[in-house]
Amino acid sequence: MSSSVVSRGLYKGVGIVRRVSEFLELSAAGPVATLTINRPAKRNAMSYEMWSALPGLLGRVSADETIRVLVIRGGEHFSAGADIAEFSTLRRGAEGAAHYGEAVHNGERAIAQLDKPTIAAVSGVCVGGGCEIALACDIRVASVDARFGITPAKLGIVYNFTSTKALVDAVGPAWAKQILFSADLIDSATALRIGLVNEVVESLDARVKELSEQIAGRAQVSVRGAKKIINSITDGGHEDDFVRALYAEAASSADYAEGVTAFLEKRPPRF
Repeated sequence: MSSSVVSRGLYKGVGIVRRVSEFLELSAAGPVATLTINRPAKRNAMSYEMWSALPGLLGRVSADETIRVLVIRGGEHFSAGADIAEFSTLRRGAEGAAHYGEAVHNGERAIAQLDKPTIAAVSGVCVGGGCEIALACDIRVASVDARFGITPAKLGIVYNFTSTKALVDAVGPAWAKQILFSADLIDSATALRIGLVNEVVESLDARVKELSEQIAGRAQVSVRGAKKIINSITDGGHEDDFVRALYAEAASSADYAEGVTAFLEKRPPRF
């Protein structure tokens, strides 16, 4: 079976819609979707086909109006990164490396540019491409046992620009240099201290469920507007017509009307 998405369509259970491939599973329970990396024999290492499947999977999340939040997770391990066994074949030579790198870049961009909030639920090893996936998410919640590293300096390759920028945006240039120069693994406490993750928790599943459902219950015109503005700021943008259009959209939205009405009626809003 290929690791790309099986083209047999959606099948439904009670409150759940699920699409399964050999190593990637996309499921939804209510407004929260979960993309699970499921290749435990290789500590969830990402193959070329898995990277190539990401844009299609993220496209389905974007198109599904019932989905408000996406969680990306592994199992015992989040992901050990790109499958290095493919580097001597698919990634061999400059042309092969460029072709492989394009698939990785497109997969990472599909996550980073999703128009809905994303949460990385990180346990165990989160290295290389795994860290790339986590950094592409808006929020990173880690278990106590999580370990992080970006290791191109062990392989003689150069980390790409957009993913390097995501690392610098998260931890600053000094720590980004130490992480990339040393290729060392850092523990969850260090990751929290330097800003690589938002939270470190004892019960990862419970906290991610709580946080994702909380975000899904907020006014989506506000949440998505905030994501667009924050991304614009980190890309060097300024307040302009695009931002003012977001203000206008919010002011005329059903979410705004419900939020004001709920406040005046002294009840929780129902977005």
